[in-house]
Amino acid sequence: MPSPLSADRPAARPPGRGPVDALISQTRRLKGEVDAARRDAPAAAADPGERRRRALYDLALHQLKDPEDQLSQLWDEEPPVPRRDSPVGPVGSAEWDLLTDEVRWSAESYRILGRDPAATPLTLDELPSLVFEEDRPRLTAMVTDCLVDARPVDGEFRVVRPDDGVRTVHMMGEPVIGADGSTASMWAVLRDVSELRHCRRAVSETRDPLHRQRHAAARTGHRLVVELQEAVLPTWHGPLRLPQAGPGTLDLAAAHLPSRHARIGSDLYDALELPDGTTLLGVGDLPGHDVGAASGMAMLLGAVRGMAMTGTAPGPLLTCLNRLLDTTAQPAPGSAVCLRYRPGTRSLLWAQAGHPAPLLFRGGTGRALDAPDGVLLGAVPGASYGQAEETLEADDVLLLHTDGLVPGHAGTTAVHRLLALAPHLAAARTAQDCVRAVAEEFGERERDEAACVLVARVTP
Repeated sequence: MPSPLSADRPAARPPGRGPVDALISQTRRLKGEVDAARRDAPAAAADPGERRRRALYDLALHQLKDPEDQLSQLWDEEPPVPRRDSPVGPVGSAEWDLLTDEVRWSAESYRILGRDPAATPLTLDELPSLVFEEDRPRLTAMVTDCLVDARPVDGEFRVVRPDDGVRTVHMMGEPVIGADGSTASMWAVLRDVSELRHCRRAVSETRDPLHRQRHAAARTGHRLVVELQEAVLPTWHGPLRLPQAGPGTLDLAAAHLPSRHARIGSDLYDALELPDGTTLLGVGDLPGHDVGAASGMAMLLGAVRGMAMTGTAPGPLLTCLNRLLDTTAQPAPGSAVCLRYRPGTRSLLWAQAGHPAPLLFRGGTGRALDAPDGVLLGAVPGASYGQAEETLEADDVLLLHTDGLVPGHAGTTAVHRLLALAPHLAAARTAQDCVRAVAEEFGERERDEAACVLVARVTP
């Protein structure tokens, strides 16, 4: 079986520097043996003694790194290249024996705490004297909890070193319990984490201005979306009649229901009287909540109105709209339903593109209209869209909506919930009353997405 050191060994060196080479080999062999012992130690042992041994293995490996690098510099006989310090600085160990009052510090612990290596290591009672006054209560509490309640030590404090000023020290340790159940000693591993804390502060100081800039940009983008939506959506509020005179006109009302996240959706609705006396109705939904989605909504609505004004029927209109979206740089699939109503015959010609079908309420009951073929806009290049025709009657109510109108439900379940409103809509006297009934049922609940509803009621 190959030695665990084989993967770490470099290519063979030229002969002639035997003593240094032998020392390097011995150092690497020792590192390999310590690492093998460390791997055999349980990584998450419940026994404090096992955790202590594993921490000391880590410490030994860390301290063996410098001798190996220094011996390698002797072998190469080149000026030493300064190493980039790790964010986690030197690591030392310490142990306080409560039975014998003996204190043992490693050489690195003296350096970390800013003590003269020739001085006597400090007892647990004396240790707070090295620490910032503000941090002394924290250190005292950690030590007390360890000695009295046998809790692990894990915390940070600041010390002032004569050579390089204030340093942040992280101390982690465990109590050692004697045979009688009392605390016999306490051991700890000390790490200089000053550079790590400095790096984190620098990242935080950089991140905060970026966060503020991002927040300001988001507010600006939100305002632009709102302004663009208000500019392109129909300006009428409250009830509307189209055509404005004659039998069979439509009493119209619509509403936007916001999401709980206060996001502006790209849902759209429209109602427009056309030159030939017919009425265009439609709702649609594009993905996204940003300026791009709002501009796409504006383009979609403008194209629909323009083609409808030329007399284009709903099916061919959606076919052309799909081709238009296919020519954009990054087409985003959207859904829409488009209806053309003739008041003289009360006939309705409509088409849909992956959108919920209109709901027809009559005589206290409701149903979804049978949908003609149609895929999402922008999803399939060259797709064509079918048409369906329906004859309406006086007092019929048409309900058009976007996904998300019924919070927590979609598809067939959402349709059933909306159809259950049939008695309320039958009792409503106007389209505005119908929209109010929908809003009272679903508008007060929290929804993840914004939605819109458009109601058309056929007047006698």
